[in-house]
Amino acid sequence: MQPSADSLQIGNYIGALLQWRDLQTSYDAFFSVVDLHALTVEQNPAELREKTRRTAAQYIAAGIEPSKSTLYVQSHVRAHTELAWILSTITGFGEAGRMTQFKDKSARYGADKASVGLFTYPVLMAADILLYQTDVVPVGDDQKQHVELTRDLAERFNKRFGEAFTVPLPVIQKETARIYDLQDPTAKMSKSAESDAGVLWMLDEPAKTAKKIMRAVTDNEGSVRFDREAKPGVSNLLVIYAALTGRQIASIEDEYAGRGYGDFKKGLAEVVTGVFGPVRERALELLDDPAELDRILAENAAKADAVADRTLADVYDKVGLLRRV
Repeated sequence: MQPSADSLQIGNYIGALLQWRDLQTSYDAFFSVVDLHALTVEQNPAELREKTRRTAAQYIAAGIEPSKSTLYVQSHVRAHTELAWILSTITGFGEAGRMTQFKDKSARYGADKASVGLFTYPVLMAADILLYQTDVVPVGDDQKQHVELTRDLAERFNKRFGEAFTVPLPVIQKETARIYDLQDPTAKMSKSAESDAGVLWMLDEPAKTAKKIMRAVTDNEGSVRFDREAKPGVSNLLVIYAALTGRQIASIEDEYAGRGYGDFKKGLAEVVTGVFGPVRERALELLDDPAELDRILAENAAKADAVADRTLADVYDKVGLLRRV
């Protein structure tokens, strides 16, 4: 994730962190706070450093364990930018230009606002993945195209220069993992939302979180049932409830049958604050000791370096770069 806000939101937790937490038990997992990607938009330097720490702290607080996986800051591993340059030399201009996110953002903000960094963002993402001989990449639908480009570049390099990369497979998150804005349940919940009222932040005070849930948009029907088209607001709340409790949506519908939205929202508020309370406490504890957090990140960056440098050295040899003696 990019360090683009002071706090992650519930969509990040349900759609990514819960899945990542499980993956670290069955894979040699690498997790990164991608601060270099964040530079594709204007950043305040001091705020970027703080947000990077805060994002890493929330990874750990949500269950990403540095002792079980490798959790590092992207810019701490220089091989990322070095491999990105090599990959950019085998990426077609038209190929990069067809990336949907670049086209959408450049159309929205204008060509003058779209940087070369935004254009080559998917190439750096490919380097992020390929450096670690990655088998699977957990992504949402919006990032699937970037993983497909990564696969194409890996296969192209392997064919042209010899086997250097594992060709990764995307693992697409289930549709039910997508969380929508509480005030506009047809729009995906986002850290860059125009209004704070529809976003549940992991580091918010419990009372503030509960208030947002009680004010969430529903409908006039009054029945707690899942129907994404006809009842987007209630359906979104049901998805959140099910994801955080591990229950089936039908079970939750049965529990609140005939009880109305007030009881349902109160129950959901208790679930969300119950889950986020310990996460928030642990994250703030980590942030109160930035030296220790930095030590953890440095130790993990060294682990990432060891793997990434082996891949990069092999790539340099294969493309014909002269070794430094």
